[in-house]
Amino acid sequence: MHMQYIRKTFTAGLALLAVGFMVLSSTVQAGVKIQQWQTASGSEVYFVENHDLPIVDISVNFAAGSARDSAEKSGLAGIARYMMTLGAAGMSDEKIANKMADIGAILGGDFDADRAGFKLRTLSSEREKMQALDVFTKILQQPDFPEDVLTREKARIISGLQESATQPESISNKEFMKALYGSHPYSLDESGEVDTVAKITRDDLQSFYKQYYGAKGAVVAIIGDLTREQAGVIAETVTGGLPKSVAVSAIPAVKLPTQSIEKRIAHPASQSHILLGYPGIKRGDPDLFPLYVGNYVLGGGGFVSRLTEEVREKRGLVYSVYSYFMPMAEPGPFQLGLQTKKDQAEDALKLVKETLDNFIKNGITEAELKAAKANIIGGFPMRIDSNSKILDYLAVIGFYKLPLNYLDEYNSNVEKVTVAQIKDAFSRRLKTENFVTIIVGDPGAK
Repeated sequence: MHMQYIRKTFTAGLALLAVGFMVLSSTVQAGVKIQQWQTASGSEVYFVENHDLPIVDISVNFAAGSARDSAEKSGLAGIARYMMTLGAAGMSDEKIANKMADIGAILGGDFDADRAGFKLRTLSSEREKMQALDVFTKILQQPDFPEDVLTREKARIISGLQESATQPESISNKEFMKALYGSHPYSLDESGEVDTVAKITRDDLQSFYKQYYGAKGAVVAIIGDLTREQAGVIAETVTGGLPKSVAVSAIPAVKLPTQSIEKRIAHPASQSHILLGYPGIKRGDPDLFPLYVGNYVLGGGGFVSRLTEEVREKRGLVYSVYSYFMPMAEPGPFQLGLQTKKDQAEDALKLVKETLDNFIKNGITEAELKAAKANIIGGFPMRIDSNSKILDYLAVIGFYKLPLNYLDEYNSNVEKVTVAQIKDAFSRRLKTENFVTIIVGDPGAK
């Protein structure tokens, strides 16, 4: 669901930056030692020192995701984040890109319902680092929101929204979140709507920035070829000139559905796209590891999952089938998805529901649990085998206030999961009688 237009990254020649840190560093082998402190302006900082390569990775995250939008101005949060990179302190988007390219630095970012984030990768040599930080700091602290660029980008976004409105996958995703979350801000599409994007003004962007891009609540993550003292200077630099707004309020609580919702939507595609699910869990939820390990068996383990085995391999009813939990600040979705021929949609959906009901009722076997743990733990080193991956974990740990030893304890928490815990967690957390179901490409829909 992430907006493609915010993914633009300015890249330049250096092969060193292209390969990045795709090596298993000594830091990873020895465990990830996270240092944490607060800046003078109230931002939280999470730092990992690593001198293996002369590279520094920085991210700054704000509680400025799409859940901060209103229904009337849906899309504002995403446009604000993106526009910040397209003009700052008098620099045009072209000049920003050229300044980064000149020193081989990379500017990037992320955006979802909870967070708006900015990333910088630069060489740690003084000239390159200082120039990259100068541009990065101006983007964060002095966005211009140029009127002509806003007009151009709104036209492009609206064109993309109009195109996505014809695509079954986009339709099903949007309708699923609307049905699942109702009036909660998680229901708002991250890209906005055609009519709401058209209304967004430069004044809206400036007001949103002042309200949601304050230093208090900002989370700075840094990893690379720096000392603690150097990292402290960088953190003060990138946050010191941010707005002095108060800390952002919490996202409203999610109300669990009290009845089932099913929506069938006609579409000329040859396949039916089906989504079903229920609000899942928050970040830091005590049920996270039992649900995560259990879901690996249910539908998160690819070809070794039950859903794939029962619905695709044994009966050939789907092209693909999966399930996942997406923990967020408030309970994110537990989602099952499948694609199938239209004339097989009913049979496939029925079998998916039966497989899920059986899973919740009877749980998993010790053999399934052992295999799931082996796969998850065995694959964990690949999750932290680069500085950019560790940076993302630092941002998540900081933003959601997870324990500093989260990475060190990850495999231990997986290993502790029992068959009984999985059965208990699934039976408590998923009420299938109140599931939301969306079928796009239903032959019987009007």
